Amino acid sequence: MTSLHHQHAPGYRAIRWNMDWITRPLFGIGLALIAFVFLALAPAFFATLVVAISIAAAWEWHRMVSEGRNYHTEVAVSAVTVVLSVAALLLTRQTWIALLLLAAGAGVSWRLAKDRFVNPMWQATGVLYLGLPALALTSLRAFEPRGAVIIVGMFLIVWATDSGALIFGKLIGGPRMAPALSPSKTWAGTIGGSLTASVVFAAFIWFLGGAAGEAALFALLFSSTAHAGDLFESFVKRRFGTKDSGSMIPGHGGVLDRMDSTLAAGVAMALLVFFAGLNPLFGVAA
Repeated sequence: MTSLHHQHAPGYRAIRWNMDWITRPLFGIGLALIAFVFLALAPAFFATLVVAISIAAAWEWHRMVSEGRNYHTEVAVSAVTVVLSVAALLLTRQTWIALLLLAAGAGVSWRLAKDRFVNPMWQATGVLYLGLPALALTSLRAFEPRGAVIIVGMFLIVWATDSGALIFGKLIGGPRMAPALSPSKTWAGTIGGSLTASVVFAAFIWFLGGAAGEAALFALLFSSTAHAGDLFESFVKRRFGTKDSGSMIPGHGGVLDRMDSTLAAGVAMALLVFFAGLNPLFGVAA
């Protein structure tokens, strides 16, 4: 039976000083600056950054789901698949070709892992889990005239959601949201993260001359994609008995730990822009 102690987070009383107070914001700001620099360059440069991050994340994913067995073949398949699909998207501007390559890569990963009895479904899932966001972010930057600004806005929503959830969750504590998936995620953090995203994105759109009220409501709802991405990665880590996906980024853990929310948000944003026809800048002049 789950005790009341396990159902509730302790809040501010459990906060203790550690180096993450310095390394987390420091490296977070550094990563944000790198992303903004590449966004300001030509779409191919941003796509290169996306591919590099995807390959680093693939290393962590396949290592995690391989449960101690050799995973280098699956990493290579994911890396080649992401490179080919993103390159095909940029060169042909045909989404179906890129998606076909992605599906083929997932199939190859499944077949190879099945032959070696190394969790084939999870290996194939990794190709899609990382490849679809890579295509989504590349498409937004390359094929949407205001793609760079849209991506900045999306990043702000995701980062504000993550930061707000961490701060409110630590300070308030209280009932845990989904202890079976993520033992550290609380309702206070979830709601606080969404409200933080709403305020930050509204301020961003207001600064650019758009409709702040509409932006606030959108960010409040869209932040659910960031929460979902975080919960999914937490579920996978618990499924395979891993606390962090890696240790590449001080204060954040692995690349997947830092990018889990962005992976889900990127796909959702691309679907809203290209298929639903949403203008996520809410009246900001071109």
